[in-house]
Amino acid sequence: MTKLSTLFGLLLLAPAISVAQIPTTQAQIDSSWLTVDTTAKTANFQLTAGLTQLNGGLNFNGFNDGKLTLTVPTNWTVVIRFVNHDANLPHSAEVVDTTKPMPAGPVEPAAFPRAMTVRLMQGLGSGEADSVRFVANKAGSYMIFCGVPGHGLAGMWIRLKVSPTEKRPTLTNSAT
Repeated sequence: MTKLSTLFGLLLLAPAISVAQIPTTQAQIDSSWLTVDTTAKTANFQLTAGLTQLNGGLNFNGFNDGKLTLTVPTNWTVVIRFVNHDANLPHSAEVVDTTKPMPAGPVEPAAFPRAMTVRLMQGLGSGEADSVRFVANKAGSYMIFCGVPGHGLAGMWIRLKVSPTEKRPTLTNSAT
């Protein structure tokens, strides 16, 4: 009977133990991701696909579903230095208008000329990189979106806000 009660007690504790092992920490913003040149009015943003295993690797800089926002002043140059850190899946990045429903794949044209990585649909493989450079000349709300079919739909997107009132680019946590 003692063995049975011990086994029963362990079974009762098992869900509590497994729940306690699930990480609950929020992704943190690394200050090195965004560098600003106020004289040249340029925001340099390091965008890393699959930085963590969050959402099965379908994330940018460890954030998904719009939980990270890059805000830039209107008419600033934005340089996105994209790298795919995901060992399993190809990824891409494109700045698109915020639309409902969420697009299933690449959007033609991008919200700004040249605001996309190469091989939007196929994506870049693990370790591959690309640089994107565009002028954010239209105020509004946009998404930085993975154009590989299904990835954006699965939550692989963050927010880009182009603001006529902001004086300096910022990177912030955002609610969905």
